[in-house]
Amino acid sequence: MKRYLPLFLISFFLIILALTGTTYLAGYAGKENRNSLTTIMVYTTLPIEQVSALAQEYERVAKVRVNIAPFNEKELLNKLVEESSKPQADLILANRKTLKQARSNALLIPYQSEYTDIIPSRFQDNDGYWTGVWYDPIIFASNQDYLKKALKKPTKWSDLPLDSKVKFGMTDFLAADAAANLLYTLVAANGEEQTFSFLKKLHPQIVQYAKFLATPARMASMGEVDIAIAVHSEAMRYAKDGFPVEIIYPEDGTAYLLTGVGLVRGAAYASEAKQFIDWLTQEGAHFAMEHHKFYFVPTNPETRLHREYATKNIQLIDHHDMYLPEQQRKLLDKWVQAVRLGIQ
Repeated sequence: MKRYLPLFLISFFLIILALTGTTYLAGYAGKENRNSLTTIMVYTTLPIEQVSALAQEYERVAKVRVNIAPFNEKELLNKLVEESSKPQADLILANRKTLKQARSNALLIPYQSEYTDIIPSRFQDNDGYWTGVWYDPIIFASNQDYLKKALKKPTKWSDLPLDSKVKFGMTDFLAADAAANLLYTLVAANGEEQTFSFLKKLHPQIVQYAKFLATPARMASMGEVDIAIAVHSEAMRYAKDGFPVEIIYPEDGTAYLLTGVGLVRGAAYASEAKQFIDWLTQEGAHFAMEHHKFYFVPTNPETRLHREYATKNIQLIDHHDMYLPEQQRKLLDKWVQAVRLGIQ
């Protein structure tokens, strides 16, 4: 028996070596396979966690890697201009204002398909330079304890109980595009005089002009305010998590922030980028966002989520072509002076 012991030990060693080598090679092969994936570059103004949710799901289903480069609006446009002779980005994912500026600077090329054709015209560029994929409306987020004792549920802007003890929360118009967009929309719908009269009456009841879009919805959910003028996505997050907050969609119309996607002129991987654009309009992309607790309204009327929100009869007010950047700055300045500071 002792004669065969060395042979047994050598055989055992060779078996262990073979198993270890196989495991290593399998892992190496998997790593090499992922590194060999086609990669598209997305420049975006959105929070990185939102785009990461989409990138992870798209890599899983399409075997295409999505790299993300986050910028603010000015940085993104400057970057595209700097790289225009040799673009590094394949597409941009941003709000309507940024997409329109990119088009006006000849940084995008048109792309239309059977998938983008489904999107209503109000949510996309007339010539196909960009396509809206979801939007986030401004809503009333009301604390349920307040609603139980309220004489009337506010279903319109004119229903908001001004000159009362009702506490409100909203995001500072200077803090976020979605908040500023509400100011422009109210002026477009009701006129400057009526809008500023409304905001002046509302001002004494504002508990806090928040710096972040999430704060007003949180305050209503925690009972710190009775009604929050908030973005739908943040209010829905608290409602889904079981907080005592009810979302009310203004019957007389509301502002919304549209997010869309555009193909960069000279994109190195234009074909793959086009496929990603198509995917962003479809069910899988919106499921991925919902799974990660990003509750936006899809622009594609054929998706399940869009049909669900259609039952809410959300009335949107379009104003985006009415005010130039200089006019928007003047409205913001007037709000600061006449409402926040109370200077006539």
